Amino acid sequence: MARRARPLGAEDERSDARERALILLYEAESKSIAPTDVVDGQVLRPDELTKSLVVGVQNRGREIDDLIASHSKGWTLQRMPTLDRNILRIGTFELLGRPDVPVAVIIDEAVELAKRFSTDDSGKFVNGVLSAVSAKVRAPR
Repeated sequence: MARRARPLGAEDERSDARERALILLYEAESKSIAPTDVVDGQVLRPDELTKSLVVGVQNRGREIDDLIASHSKGWTLQRMPTLDRNILRIGTFELLGRPDVPVAVIIDEAVELAKRFSTDDSGKFVNGVLSAVSAKVRAPR
C-alpha cells in the first residue's frame, strides 16, 4: 500500500481509527480470514472505534456489499481495487450504523483515505458511490 503524506493538522483520532480499520480489513481480505481474527491477533489492541468499525463491517458485510454493488455503476465488487472496496465498506457501515456522524464527514473521510492509499481516480469513485448510498440509507423520511 503506497502511503501519501497527510496534510498538517489532519491528525485526528477518528481519522486515525478509520485508517487503522482500513489496514485491518485489507489484511483480513488479503489473508482470506475474518476481520475479527486480525483484530484479535494484534499485539497492541486496537482502540474502540477501530474495533467497532472492523466488527461493524464484518457483522453487516452482506448488507454493506449489496448496497455498494447496487450503487457502483459498471463495477462489480470483485473488480474494484481491494482498498477501494474496503474504504467503501467502512463508509457504508458508518452511514448505516453511526447516525451521529454527519454524511459529509463520512464521505470526506472516505475520499481522503482513497486519495492517500489508492488510485488517482479512487477519490471520485468513492465519493460517487457513497453519495448514492447515503441518498438511499440516510434520505429524509
